[in-house]
Amino acid sequence: MRNAKATKNTIINESANLFNTQGYKATSISDITKATGLTKGAIYRHFENKGDLEKHALQRLSKVMFGEIETSIKEANSFVSKMEAIFSFFENYMNTPLYEGGCPVMNAAVEADDANPVLRKQACAMLQEFKEAVATLIENGIKNNQVKAETDVAFFSTIFIATLEGGIMMSRLERNKKAITHTIAHLRNIVAEISI
Repeated sequence: MRNAKATKNTIINESANLFNTQGYKATSISDITKATGLTKGAIYRHFENKGDLEKHALQRLSKVMFGEIETSIKEANSFVSKMEAIFSFFENYMNTPLYEGGCPVMNAAVEADDANPVLRKQACAMLQEFKEAVATLIENGIKNNQVKAETDVAFFSTIFIATLEGGIMMSRLERNKKAITHTIAHLRNIVAEISI
């Protein structure tokens, strides 16, 4: 008899990989049965429908991505080094991705049109979580006299994330690290400008 928790984990992991590489719309339950070696019935014993599975898969991708960034940030001891941990994550992503297919926030956002409001809501939640994390770093930098007091937290949180995501998108399309390297160099200058 299979371990139900292990089976559910396998389905989520394999589905997350397929959704992130092939896309949510393009990935069928048949693709998932091939990847897992399970039947459709076994998959539907663990998930209500494909949308439910998409939700769990995106949560898994989010947990892996944010967990990795959070670990690096916790090891850093200043605003500059914490931002550097984020930059390093994105810069290294081209060579050593945590999973195939690129950034799950961007991939879900691209597919999250009006036809899939659940996926859109979840992608928005991931983006919000990322924005809040960066905002907290800036706010803590201000409190600890490492960032200029007049720094617009919401503005710079948006700029950092939009620039990083854009750099990753361009580098993946062009199949080289130039775009992400250039964008990170620009963001390092911004960090220097707002730091004390």
